[in-house]
Amino acid sequence: MKRTTEGHIDCEDVLRQLLAYLDHEVDEHAAALIERHLEACRACFTRAAFERRLKAHLVAAAEKPAPARLRARVKGILDKF
Repeated sequence: MKRTTEGHIDCEDVLRQLLAYLDHEVDEHAAALIERHLEACRACFTRAAFERRLKAHLVAAAEKPAPARLRARVKGILDKF
């Protein structure tokens, strides 16, 4: 993780690690640096909030069965292989 100054990271580095952070796949030190950055940077905070909402939406959508027509189309494509 690149640090611009001691204890701080830049937007580029936060965005590069954002998905891993949201999935709790970064170590405690990295998470603390990212959290500190998100508290201070509105642009990165907004991106993180968007990614959190998107992830929640995808999880909710995955809980519903796909429509029969979609399943049939996917099955038809897979049967060609």
